[in-house]
Amino acid sequence: GGLAAGIFIIGMLAGRLGSGRIIDHLQPKKVLLYGVIFSIITIALYFTITSLWILMLIRFIHGIAFGFSSTATGTISSRIIPENRKGEGIGYYGLSVTLASAIGPFIGLVFNNHLGFKSIFAISLLSILIAFVLSIFIKRLLNHNLEAKDQPSGMHAYLQKEALPISLVVILIGVAYSSVLSFLSIYSEKINLVTTSSFFFIVFAIVTFITRPFTGKIYDNYGENKVMYPVLLSFTFGLIILGFTHTSIILLIAAAFIGFGYGTIVPTAQAIAIQQSPANKMGLATSTFYIFADFGAGMGPFILGIIIPFIGYRQLYMAMGMLVIIALILYYYVHGRMHKN
Repeated sequence: GGLAAGIFIIGMLAGRLGSGRIIDHLQPKKVLLYGVIFSIITIALYFTITSLWILMLIRFIHGIAFGFSSTATGTISSRIIPENRKGEGIGYYGLSVTLASAIGPFIGLVFNNHLGFKSIFAISLLSILIAFVLSIFIKRLLNHNLEAKDQPSGMHAYLQKEALPISLVVILIGVAYSSVLSFLSIYSEKINLVTTSSFFFIVFAIVTFITRPFTGKIYDNYGENKVMYPVLLSFTFGLIILGFTHTSIILLIAAAFIGFGYGTIVPTAQAIAIQQSPANKMGLATSTFYIFADFGAGMGPFILGIIIPFIGYRQLYMAMGMLVIIALILYYYVHGRMHKN
């Protein structure tokens, strides 16, 4: 399972790396449709798996397809949102991603427990087919045609330089959040709170759903710093509280702080990455942002898995709280101090 997930992440990063520039030069809807079609093909191929090597190949191709389609949706949402409502609009888009991340695993567990593992492939195939139908109805967007002299080369052809500073901050945030995503179930067993932990992401999703609309409006009306500093601190408090957890109520309080913090940091940072970049490079800015976000979340479990035997789970969450403080300081130096608001 861990190897398959790692292969998927590698494929996804490859898809993100190649998709940004393509989206800026082609019709974003066309890239989305191609990505969804390849996702349909790869998910259907899961039913034919006969060996580990075939599984790894399909997971890699599926990762590439997901990288293309998800970058396309992020770019489309950024292009259609008015400039003066960027924070609010991207916040709503991010909310859809958060809800999918919370609902998806829950549905997967229910189907796996009652109908068997292959039922997950069936519901995934149905979901992506619905996504394909919905994608057809997305309006075409005007392309931003770049002059030959404006064509980026080298590293800048794949990474948008204006999006890099905030993306570096998000790497640290991704590593910190991976400690929750990957190790909460094991930690909850050790502290005898398994039943309560099943409600952790429900509280996380509810708090995110409630707070996302007004944090987006604060971003648009008062600037990114008025949002980023409080939510970075909220994420820090949530992780530290998680490390101190001994009771169910404390665990759910930690979920609320983490939901408000992490659930707001990512879309806010994405809005910053896009607004700092030229309008004709939104696709490249979006892919750059997600490459770093995915890299942090993908590498986190491997790095933290090595550390846990030496410090334990409680100290791990304390350390992750300190990592978010480092991310806050980094944010101040790479962006916050230059945009005082």
